[in-house]
Amino acid sequence: MSDTKKMYDIAVIGGGAAGSMAAIRAGQLGKSVILAERNDCIGKKIMITGKGRCNLTNTAALDVFIKKFSPAGEFLRTSFYSFFNEDVIGFFRSRGLGLKVERQGRVFPVTDKAGSVVSVLVKCLKEGGVEVAYSTRAANIEIEDGHFIITSEDAVRIRAKKVILATGGASYRATGSTGDGFIMARRMGHMVTDLKPGLVPLKTKERWVRDLRGLSLENVRLSFMRGDKRIDCGIGDVMFTHFGVSGPLVLDMSGEIVSLLGSREEIRFMIDLKPGLTKERLESKLVGSFVAKGNTKIKNFMQDMLPKRIIDIFLSLSDVQRDKPVNQVTKRERGVMIDTLKAFPFTVTGCLSIEDAMVTVGGVSIKDINPRTMESKKVPGLYFAGEIIEGAAPSGGYNLQQAFSTGYLAGEKSSEAVLNKEA
Repeated sequence: MSDTKKMYDIAVIGGGAAGSMAAIRAGQLGKSVILAERNDCIGKKIMITGKGRCNLTNTAALDVFIKKFSPAGEFLRTSFYSFFNEDVIGFFRSRGLGLKVERQGRVFPVTDKAGSVVSVLVKCLKEGGVEVAYSTRAANIEIEDGHFIITSEDAVRIRAKKVILATGGASYRATGSTGDGFIMARRMGHMVTDLKPGLVPLKTKERWVRDLRGLSLENVRLSFMRGDKRIDCGIGDVMFTHFGVSGPLVLDMSGEIVSLLGSREEIRFMIDLKPGLTKERLESKLVGSFVAKGNTKIKNFMQDMLPKRIIDIFLSLSDVQRDKPVNQVTKRERGVMIDTLKAFPFTVTGCLSIEDAMVTVGGVSIKDINPRTMESKKVPGLYFAGEIIEGAAPSGGYNLQQAFSTGYLAGEKSSEAVLNKEA
């Protein structure tokens, strides 16, 4: 058995966004820090965020962030105050990484490469004197004589005065997020709320989606039915897959849908293919165009309105013969076409597994964590940061900001606690 004799001020478990920022902040404050990372590099999940471009934060106001994380949003207020989006932007820009703001306030590196973000973190860890123990998978945390002993999978023992648990969630297991932190947290008396997939593609009942796989619909509105009530999810992009639907709109509301699916077998969805046009304007447009196009077959006419691959399915759902001349389309058929344009229907029956989700919904209960310090209420000296904490937001840089903010606060407050104990 390998046994490190050195006593570190702070041991950080997990080298993702939260763990790296926690270690960097503690290093800046002059503490002896070790970062235990199970992979052979840090930031493995960062590398795949934003489709490999890394959407590292959002320019939205604080109240918007808090609302995005509802109902756990208020818990994050102090951590956001401590290190918010402007601080993250300043952190990376001051270290030579140019950033740019894209639609909906999403912030990306100008390089369009997530590796640029990771490189800055690696450099800052080195500058802060942080010792990084790669390929070290923490398996257990114990308390002995007032300090912590972390035992790794291969029996390496790390001694520390304070510990920051930032192991991530249970999504994208290939990156190392296999839920180890939840196991350790439970052993130490913490409640872990139900783990569910967030930002996850949805499965559909209709078999025709397979014929549309790879097709993206841009600037459409997505709605779903909850009982007799129709709920709009906003305007954005939807992509069909071989099993169902994905894309930004779908991912952002998937957490709510996964929760609803727990109480019912399926949920009705509608895509407004023409959100910028009312039914009245569509009626006027079709009437005039049908007269002008005369004998043009409806399947050809629709190519000016819809992607070619979806036309046959659209006409089938509208119960209109694909070879019918437009000047022979009846008023009833035209009405059904308009209804289908405004509410293209499909049925959601489930979602992919948590391993395929971008984030984990659920985690260590915020009731067990002090929001002002990120310290455990159950185990003094143990802190939490990042996705291991319950609560998740839609896509757009919000979740990475949460990781940076909670990591920074945990690194700062654990450092202060070490100092106070020594004093």
